[in-house]
Amino acid sequence: MRERLRALWFMTALAFRADPWRAAGALAMSAVSAASQPLLAYTLSRVIAAVISGDGHRAVVLAVALGGLGAVTLGAGLVRLDLRFRMEETTSMLIDAELIALTAGIPGLEHHERPEHLDRLDLVRTQRRQLSGSVGALVENFGTVASMATTTALLASVDLRLLLLPLFGIPSIAASAYTRRRYQQIQEDTAERNRLAMHLFTLATTGAPAKELRVFGLRRELRRRFTGLVDDVNAEYDRAALRTMAVTTGGWMVFAAAYVAALALIAQSAVAGRADAADVVLVVSMAAQVNQQVNSVFWMVGWLLDTLKTVSRYLRVADDAAAAATPAADPVDPPARLARGIDLVDVGFRYPGTEADVLHQVQLHLPAGSTVAVVGDNGAGKSTLVKLLCGFYSPTSGAVLVDGVDLRRIPAGAWRARMSAGFQDFAKLELLARETVGVGDLPLIDDAAAVGAALDRASAADVVQAMAAGLETQVGRSFDSGVELSGGQWQKLALGRAMMRGAPLLLVLDEPTAALDADTEHALFERYAGAARTVAADTGGITLLVSHRFSTVRMADLIVVVGGGTVTECGSHQQLMAKGGVYAELYELQARAYR
Repeated sequence: MRERLRALWFMTALAFRADPWRAAGALAMSAVSAASQPLLAYTLSRVIAAVISGDGHRAVVLAVALGGLGAVTLGAGLVRLDLRFRMEETTSMLIDAELIALTAGIPGLEHHERPEHLDRLDLVRTQRRQLSGSVGALVENFGTVASMATTTALLASVDLRLLLLPLFGIPSIAASAYTRRRYQQIQEDTAERNRLAMHLFTLATTGAPAKELRVFGLRRELRRRFTGLVDDVNAEYDRAALRTMAVTTGGWMVFAAAYVAALALIAQSAVAGRADAADVVLVVSMAAQVNQQVNSVFWMVGWLLDTLKTVSRYLRVADDAAAAATPAADPVDPPARLARGIDLVDVGFRYPGTEADVLHQVQLHLPAGSTVAVVGDNGAGKSTLVKLLCGFYSPTSGAVLVDGVDLRRIPAGAWRARMSAGFQDFAKLELLARETVGVGDLPLIDDAAAVGAALDRASAADVVQAMAAGLETQVGRSFDSGVELSGGQWQKLALGRAMMRGAPLLLVLDEPTAALDADTEHALFERYAGAARTVAADTGGITLLVSHRFSTVRMADLIVVVGGGTVTECGSHQQLMAKGGVYAELYELQARAYR
C-alpha cells in the first residue's frame, strides 16, 4: 500500500511538473463533466414532474436548463480530452528526459549486469507511453468517482435503500483488481523472455547483423525462436484469462442482481404511491448510470493499477539510480597532478550475479607520467582492469589508489572529468562530425579549432577532410543528409573524441584501433606516446593502452601481462624479453606470424 501511495503521489506531481495549467484544467473539467451527467437525469425527472403537475412555466425553465446542462456536459468532455491528450504529450517528453538522466546518470555499469534491473528497465522503456498516460488514468478515475458520488446522492433522495446499489459494484471492482494483479505478475515473470524476443526482433530488422544473418541463413531460425518465445508468453496469458474470467463473471452477476432489484423496488414504490413518475424516471436513469459507472470503474481501476505498477517500476529504477549515485562519506577531489601514480592493491573482482572472480589478488603500480601497455589472452581480465581504473565498478576486494587515495572516495564525475578514453566497442554518435568528436570535451564542442587539433592528434583529420561539409557534416545514415562511414572511419572519430582532453590524468585506449591495420596502429601509438610524455611533464598523467599487437606495445614504458585474472608479468620490453617468460614467447610467436 505504501508503494502504491508513493506511486499515486508521483503520478499527480508528474502531471503538474510537466504541464501545471493543463493538469489543473483537466481535473476541473473532469469533475464538471462527471457531475453534470447525473444532474442531466435529475433535471429531466424534474421536467417530467413539472409537465405532470401542469406547471408550464417551470417545465420550460427546466427544459432550457436541461439543454444548457447538456451543452456544458458535452463541452467539458471535449475540453477535458483535449487538455488530457496534450498533457500526455508533454508528460511523455518529461518522462523520456528523466529516463535519460536516470539511466545515463548512474556512475557505474553494474546495473547493466543485473537481470532484475534490466527487466524493470525494459518494462519501463516499453511501457513509458503508459507512464505518460498516468495523468489520464488519474483524471478519468477522479471523474468517475465524482460521477458516482453525485449519482449516489440523487438515488438516496428518492429512497435511502438505493444507497446500497453502488456497493454491489464492489465485487466487480475487486475482480478487476485481481485480474490486473495476475497480469502484472505475468509481465514480471515473462520480462526476460520478452526481452529475448525483442532482441531477436531487433537482430532480424536492423542493418548491423544483416550480413551474418544472410550468410548463415538464420532467417527461419530467428523466426522459430521468436515465435516460440511469443507463443510461450501468450500461453501464460491465456491460462490467466481462463482463471480470471470466472471471477469477473461472478462480480458482474452480483451487480446485475442488485440492478434488477433496484428497478423492482422503485416500481413497487410507484404502484404503492410512495413514488411518482418523475421518481421512476430518475431511478431508472440513475440505475443505468450506476451500471455504466461500475463498468467504467472496472476498466478504470485496471488502468489505474497497471499505471501504478509501471510507475512503481519507474520509481524502483530511480531508487537504483539514487543508490548507485550515493556519494562517499568522505569525498576527496582528484589531484591536480599525479605525483606517485595509480596502485592496485590486492584487487579482486567478480561481476554481479556471478560466483567466479574475474580478477584476484592483483598487485600493480602504474607510475605517474608513464605509458603502460596491457596485454594478455582474450578473457584474461584486461578490459575488467580498465573498467576498475575508470571507476565503472568498484573492486570486490582490495582497492584502487590514486596517489594513495581510494578511488571510491573520489566522486565519479570529478574523476571522469580528469580522464579520457577510447574503447573498442566505441559509440557511433550520429551527430555532426564536429559534435561527434567535440563531446569528448563538452565545453569545446563548438570550438572547430579544438576539434581539428584533437583529430590531428588522433591522425584522423583525413576522415573529415574527405567530407563535403567538413566538420559540419552529418554522419550516419539514419538521416537523409547523413554520410555513412566505414568501421575504421568511425573508429578514427572515436579516437579524436578521446584526444579532446589535452591533459588528462589517465588516458585509456582499450583496443581503440581494432578496425585499423597494424602499421596505422603503430604510427598512432608512437604519436600517443610522444604526446603522453608532454602531458606527463605537466600533470603526471598516465597513458594506458590495451592491445594484442606486441609490435605496438613494445615502446611502452611498462608492459603488464594479464593471465588467469591476475598480473603474471610486469616490466619494460627489454626486461620481459630477457626474462624469457610468457611475454617473450607470445612476442616471438607474433613476430614469426608477421614475417
